[in-house]
Amino acid sequence: MKTFLCPLVIFFFALKVNGKTFSNEDSLYSKAFYEISRMLEGEENLSFKKAVFITENAFEKGRLSYNSFNSSIKYLSDLGRKWIQANPNNSYKYSDSNNLYKNIAIFKAIKDTIKILEKNILLNTLPYSYDFDDYMGDKEWSDVFVTTLLKTHKGNCHSLPYLYKILADEIGAICWISFAPFHIYIKNRCEGTGWYNTELTSGQFPVDAWIMASGYVSPDAIRSGIYMDTLSNQQAVANCVLDLAKGYERKFKTYTDSFIIKCCDLTLKYHPTNINAIIYKAEILKKMYMIYKSENPKLASTVYPDMEKLYVQALDLGYKEMPEKMYNKWLSAISNQKEKYSNKKLQATIPWRK
Repeated sequence: MKTFLCPLVIFFFALKVNGKTFSNEDSLYSKAFYEISRMLEGEENLSFKKAVFITENAFEKGRLSYNSFNSSIKYLSDLGRKWIQANPNNSYKYSDSNNLYKNIAIFKAIKDTIKILEKNILLNTLPYSYDFDDYMGDKEWSDVFVTTLLKTHKGNCHSLPYLYKILADEIGAICWISFAPFHIYIKNRCEGTGWYNTELTSGQFPVDAWIMASGYVSPDAIRSGIYMDTLSNQQAVANCVLDLAKGYERKFKTYTDSFIIKCCDLTLKYHPTNINAIIYKAEILKKMYMIYKSENPKLASTVYPDMEKLYVQALDLGYKEMPEKMYNKWLSAISNQKEKYSNKKLQATIPWRK
């Protein structure tokens, strides 16, 4: 895949882009890209938590506090550990019980109420709810942030599974981020039941049939791994670079300085079948093509084939565009048809509601 660079574009040290002087905000995005790329290249420790914070802090003009962010994560992590101590395993007898109970604790810290009295101090957390007002971040991009979730106790299918993954890394639990159309959820595995899905928007554990019930997850999409597959830690961090690109677009509305394309390429370097990056890059190239079409037809002619190639690649991988109306209907099905889509074997085997 080609990266299109306009004249005088140098990300980390340039003073101007097409005559535009870098501001502090521009520099924050360059720095964020650099820091996450170092993680992916093995020059820094791979940390999903740090990558998420770096991405969100760039959009917030560097005003977020990493110490405050860490404190919030530590509080929830400690609460989860204390819940495990207060609720010893008496029923699940498989060898992975330690990992299972860590995942139960994370789920309860996010979607349930935990109250623990320690040295006459009440430690507690209330359920994080779903943000129906701006679940796509259309009104305000920061509405999809983990930092916003921690502050408002309202989240979506971006921030809620991100928080779950961060907490899992903190307490040493094994879980995986997974994609569905327009959607991110958590995949888990235990010896007692095998693979299962954790849906944080509704606080349910749906069977695979629910994910496929949207009608936009084809057998080809499953075989190619664009949906319902597990992301490695490296791929999860690489997906943060895609979030960085989307925040950059929201803030600057700039398409021809190559930053967004460079972010997509970095994501795809470490996760070649990241369907969100493939489609997003194609859409950005389409916007570039429309800009160049009148201003620089020769350059437009070089952009178009790469845009077309990405759309074809997405279709070959089994991608089908899902209308937002259909997404809303599909997402509500897990709550409205709970009995139909709940993983009954999981509920019978594991003490989730203890």
